[in-house]
Amino acid sequence: MNLTHYCLSNAAPAPGDVALELVGPGGAALKTWTYGRLEDTILRVAGGLRRLGLSQGDRILVRIGHSCDFPLVFFGAMAGGFVPVPSSSLLTPAECDLILADSGAVLVVHDGATALPADRPGVRFLGPDGLAALRQGPPAAYAQTGAEDPAFLIYTSGTSGYPKGVLHAHRAARGRRPMDRGWYGLQRQDRLLHAGAFNWTYTLGVGLMDPWANGATSLVYDGPRDPQVWPDVLAGSRATLFAAVPSLYRRILKYGEVTPAAFPALRHGLTAGEALPAALHGEWLRRSGRPLYEALGMSEISTYVSSGPEVSTRPGSPGKPQAGRRVAVLAEDGEGSAPLPPGSTGLLAVHRSDPGLMLGYFGRPAETAAAFRGDWFLTGDRARFDAEGYLWYEGRADDVMNAFGYRVAPEEVERVLAAHPAVAEVAVTTVRPASDASAGTGVELIAAFVVLRDGMTVGEAELADHAARGLAEYKRPKLWRLVAELPRTASGKIQRRRLQDS
Repeated sequence: MNLTHYCLSNAAPAPGDVALELVGPGGAALKTWTYGRLEDTILRVAGGLRRLGLSQGDRILVRIGHSCDFPLVFFGAMAGGFVPVPSSSLLTPAECDLILADSGAVLVVHDGATALPADRPGVRFLGPDGLAALRQGPPAAYAQTGAEDPAFLIYTSGTSGYPKGVLHAHRAARGRRPMDRGWYGLQRQDRLLHAGAFNWTYTLGVGLMDPWANGATSLVYDGPRDPQVWPDVLAGSRATLFAAVPSLYRRILKYGEVTPAAFPALRHGLTAGEALPAALHGEWLRRSGRPLYEALGMSEISTYVSSGPEVSTRPGSPGKPQAGRRVAVLAEDGEGSAPLPPGSTGLLAVHRSDPGLMLGYFGRPAETAAAFRGDWFLTGDRARFDAEGYLWYEGRADDVMNAFGYRVAPEEVERVLAAHPAVAEVAVTTVRPASDASAGTGVELIAAFVVLRDGMTVGEAELADHAARGLAEYKRPKLWRLVAELPRTASGKIQRRRLQDS
């Protein structure tokens, strides 16, 4: 099985059916790709990569911004049997260096505009001219890949202070099928508009893989990111489904004109990446007249719990396990792998038989093994099921933060901040601004608590500049506080809860 072939052929679309529309302000189509043209171009990219002398399984780091070239390279690499490593255009050169070194990528494909890693022996760089040449050559046949062969490698924030790779197999395409009915209610005639950029894994999966595997049309917006534009984009693009993070729905409601008549084609909204506050869900339903269906997922499996047209919403709960998935709550302490009864809080786990589950953490066999308890993959989330099968999220069992839909390990941020010569100690955590506490909107910001070295002084602006040189924007603290010491337990562990309460 080949993931790209599956996505483009599973629903047997006609060559002239529209697969992808890039839409601008007002929802007008800027570029249109039919299934026939899309597959032809993707296979030309696959052929071009083969002619570069790459071997099946080689990793390719993709450093392309919000451009149609991103999905062409991503799906073209998989079609050719290579392993793309998608990456955010927000990353700094230092962050790119870490991913390039850890992934062992032999080729970096870039657009000439995004930050690049430093040169490394044995690594080639292919820029805009080379990328254009890839699309012009003869198309290749799909690689003969197996369901368990590596398909793509995505990087997420690691608790070691460094990003870690999550390796997925070609079977991941089948592992996404429970979402079609369990979350989207996806139909062939749907036009799914995703608010994210091409180079975000949320967009690659929800915005591209899933619509294409169902013969639907994917819509991706390219234009100003002001919240006011979205009602017009939704209406003008004739989107029937809309996917975004809760924080964008929040901004649309705050700045945009949202009424039941504003986007007549829309059936419902989809959201993931952050917890959906009950107040936000209620306001969207009241003002738009459309339900908002939430899903819970992670890089290691994508979404696996959701509400949807067949699972009614319960504000505050992301829903139920999607049909066909084995999801359980296990005891937090001990080694037992028996699921806990409804009402008991424990560690949320997914059975290793799920085809959407990762192959493992790239190059980290010990960390992969530690993520399992028997046949159960431990997600790191604390949760409970109620008597009706709805899941209620109780927070993380570790310290991983959620910043506007991105998972960020505090250790990664702290490692960069601690390198400043004036910093003796530093701890970061998420905090909820006082202005938000009563609104129930769920906004959380990364805050840094800094202990300076004796005799040193430094301002917030200098610390922020230092963070900007080593961290993508979404990882940088938005709030800064100088403190005399960090609260710790008797064993020396930082008490992040006390920092949040302060």
